[in-house]
Amino acid sequence: MNNYIAVDIGASSGRLVKGTLHKDSEQIQLQEIHRFSNSFTEKKEHHYWDVDYLFMEIVKGLQKAKKEGVDACTLGIDTWAVDYVLLDENEKRIHEVYAYRDGRTKGAPDELHQKISRSEVYSKTGIQEQPFNTLYQLYVHDSNQLSQADKIVLVPDYLYYRLSGKLMNEVTNASTMQLLNLDAREFDEELLELLDLRRGQFAELTEPGVKLGRILPELQRKYGLPDCELIVIPTHDTASAVAGVPVQTSSPWAYISSGTWSLLGVERLSPLNTSEAMDANYTNEWGAYGTYRFLKNIMGLWMIQEVRRETQEDISFAELVELALREESFRYLVHCNDNRFLNPSSMSREIQNYCLETGQPSPDSAGKLARCIFDSLALTYKDSILELQKLTDQSIETLHIVGGGANNELLCQLTADVAQVEVLAGPTEATALGNIVVQIIGSGQLNGLEEARRFVGNSFHIKKYKPQLIQGIDDIASRWEQIKAKANQSI
Repeated sequence: MNNYIAVDIGASSGRLVKGTLHKDSEQIQLQEIHRFSNSFTEKKEHHYWDVDYLFMEIVKGLQKAKKEGVDACTLGIDTWAVDYVLLDENEKRIHEVYAYRDGRTKGAPDELHQKISRSEVYSKTGIQEQPFNTLYQLYVHDSNQLSQADKIVLVPDYLYYRLSGKLMNEVTNASTMQLLNLDAREFDEELLELLDLRRGQFAELTEPGVKLGRILPELQRKYGLPDCELIVIPTHDTASAVAGVPVQTSSPWAYISSGTWSLLGVERLSPLNTSEAMDANYTNEWGAYGTYRFLKNIMGLWMIQEVRRETQEDISFAELVELALREESFRYLVHCNDNRFLNPSSMSREIQNYCLETGQPSPDSAGKLARCIFDSLALTYKDSILELQKLTDQSIETLHIVGGGANNELLCQLTADVAQVEVLAGPTEATALGNIVVQIIGSGQLNGLEEARRFVGNSFHIKKYKPQLIQGIDDIASRWEQIKAKANQSI
């Protein structure tokens, strides 16, 4: 069998991608089979995902694959993290699936940490505090519904279940719940007790590479689908993206998985859950093959996605970059990780208000807003890289940018210049590639991640950005610190 299909679903879109392995040339070829939109919807002042729609889009994609001659394949599913599905004893959904940008967890971390300290939770889990983490979502969830839940699984686990009939909690995504104990590598009993939950309400923790079984025969017959063998891959899209980073060196390297979020970090063989790491808000998410993703969440391209959505004209991301290039650099700056940018009613207005509140002019056009976002992201990346080097006591010689942001030449060059580090951009398809290479390894066709990454590097163009000096960078850095300080004072 040489058909490997990745189901890769993000917060704004999803697709099915077929991978083909060419061992003679040490390459992997990708072909997009099906693409669909995705977004949460608002109902009665809450935001929800339509997981039935996602399941049917997977079915449509597999039908297309069948029509294109794919009679048999392996299949892996990755999505975003933290959002969960409650199933009753008949394995039926109890409630709609909340989206992590829903505002119901506002204030939940402060309330929960009156019962257990932040430092104790971080010591146990190594996971950074984010108001949307599953820990806080479950804390505010209706207690009657939670008591009715026979199983609690995350979104990709649920989609695997719909295809295979088998329940699991895949570890790379389960770790983001902020409920797994680093030492025990299991759900933490004390945290479950705080939520009035039992270990039995969660499925078995399952590692990437495990063969889950075949697609349900009734689904195959009803919809005319290929004979799919489901292989558990790193179901957290960032974990798959990191598996797809084309590392070709033993020198210290870091990555940014650049999409709706920018996930900046390093791959480690052990967690780093020190008090210093907690204060810097770094996380220890579990990765493929016993690794840890020591990383920081940065708001990312969500900001430009929202600005584009709010723009009245039909404008592409490439056109926004072109408009940004015409604007003065570093004139408008915002602290990207301020929670006010998580899900504002208007991203453009929120950026403008931030600038005015911190004594800056207001960016009053799409080009100026785009320039503000790209400049601010580059400076935010620099801050995190400096933190990362200090926390790990290791210099970073190379920064891999993978995902959609690798196409943004302005942002890639800005990052190289501001952080004074060589940037290797690409592939944009790292998440689908990581998904597929774990399937290939699980099928016994590749010997491990090192070999798979070599194949990835051979298969796609990786663009290098050498750091250049920015005139007046010391003044820019000083103003950046002043702006962040003013913003903190206004909170």
